[in-house]
Amino acid sequence: MSRPLLLVAVTAVLGLGACTSGPERSPSTVTSAPISTATAGTPTTASPSTQAAPTTAPPTTTAPPPPTRVGAAAVLSSGLAVPWGVAFLPDGSALVTERDSHRIVRVDPQGRTQLVGLVPGVAANAGEGGLLGITLSPDFAQDSLIYCYLTSSTDNRVVRMSYRNGVLGPPSPVFTGIPKSGVHNGGRIAFGPDGWLYVTAGDAGRKERAPDRSYLGGKVLRMTRDGAPAPGNPFPGSVVYTLGHRNPQGLAWGPDGSLYEAEFGQNTLDEINLLTPGGNYGWPTVEGTIGPTQPGLTAPLLTWSTDDASPSGLAFAGDSLWLATLQGQRVYRIPVLAPGRVGAPTAILAGQYGRLRTAARAPDGSLWITTSNRDGRGNPVAGDDRIVRLPLTS
Repeated sequence: MSRPLLLVAVTAVLGLGACTSGPERSPSTVTSAPISTATAGTPTTASPSTQAAPTTAPPTTTAPPPPTRVGAAAVLSSGLAVPWGVAFLPDGSALVTERDSHRIVRVDPQGRTQLVGLVPGVAANAGEGGLLGITLSPDFAQDSLIYCYLTSSTDNRVVRMSYRNGVLGPPSPVFTGIPKSGVHNGGRIAFGPDGWLYVTAGDAGRKERAPDRSYLGGKVLRMTRDGAPAPGNPFPGSVVYTLGHRNPQGLAWGPDGSLYEAEFGQNTLDEINLLTPGGNYGWPTVEGTIGPTQPGLTAPLLTWSTDDASPSGLAFAGDSLWLATLQGQRVYRIPVLAPGRVGAPTAILAGQYGRLRTAARAPDGSLWITTSNRDGRGNPVAGDDRIVRLPLTS
C-alpha cells in the first residue's frame, strides 16, 4: 500500500465471547483475523520495511506531558432510545439524536433530559439509517444553526435547522443524493478545524462502487456549509474527499489537524485510518489488510477482529484516540505518539454497558459514551439506552 504507516492487528484485547448478528455489516459468519499470529492481547507490528521509524528526542527536549488518566465511569443519563449523534452546546449540555424515534433531546451536564423536537422527513423503519449524526455550525453563537445527517424516503442527506431558546426550527436540505440502504449508511458529520463540513457515507451495499468517484457512497465528503464542494478538495467540482470506504462512522481530529476515521469491515477486520485528501482506502479490494497489495491503496493505521470492535464513534482527547465499539462492547484507548503514528490500544469498560455507539469529548474534558442496546441487536437492560460519562484528567 502507498504510505509507510504503523500497522497493528489487534486480535482479542480483554476478550469477549463472540456475538451474533454482527452490527453495521452484512449478515455473515464473523471469523478471526488470519493475518495475526499474536497471542491474545498482543498486537502485531508491521514489517521493518513498512513500520514508522521511532523517533528519539534530543537531550534538551522537555519531557512529554504525563499520560491522560481515566477516572471512574458513571451513568449520566438513561431512558434514551438508540442515541446516535452528540453535539455539545456552549453551556456544556448536548443535543443528542435518537436514530429510530427521530427525536433530538437536550442532555445537561447533570444528566437531565429535555425533548427538543421531532425532526420531520426521516424515513420510518430505515434499518441502520434514520436520524444519525449532528453537529453545530462553527458560528452557532451567531447563527444558531445545527446540521443533521438523516435518511429520507429517497436518500441520505444533510439538513440544517435553527435551535434557539430550546426550540427547533424546520429542516432545510443542505446536501442530498447520498445513497441509502438498510445497511451501510455511514452518518457521522462534523466541522473540521478548517471550517468545512465532513460527512461519512457508507457504500449502501454497493461495494463495487466505493472507489468510483461519481458515486457518493463509500466516501468521506467535504463541503461548505451550503453543501458545495469545499475549496481545495482533491477532485475538482466534487465533494469527495476520500474513497474506498465500506461503512465509515467515526471522525476525529488530532491537535495538529490530522484526521482519523473509523469504519466497519465485513467479516474479518475493522479499521482506523489516517485520512489524506484523495486517498483510496481499499474497499472492496482490501478489507483491513486482507487482499492484494496494490499501488494507490492506503493501509489502515490499526485493524481489529470484527468480534472485538465494530467501530462507530471516535474522539480525540488528551493524548489518545477513543473508539466506541458495538460488537466489542468496549472503548479502546489508542495513544497517538506522533501524527499518523499510534501505539497499542487498551480496552476499557469491556462488557460493562453493552453496545457502545458514540464517543464525544465534552467541554469539561470528559468523554460521553452512548450505548446502543435498543437498536435490535443488543440486549437492553433497565435504563437503556444510556449515556456514560468517563472523566479524563492529565
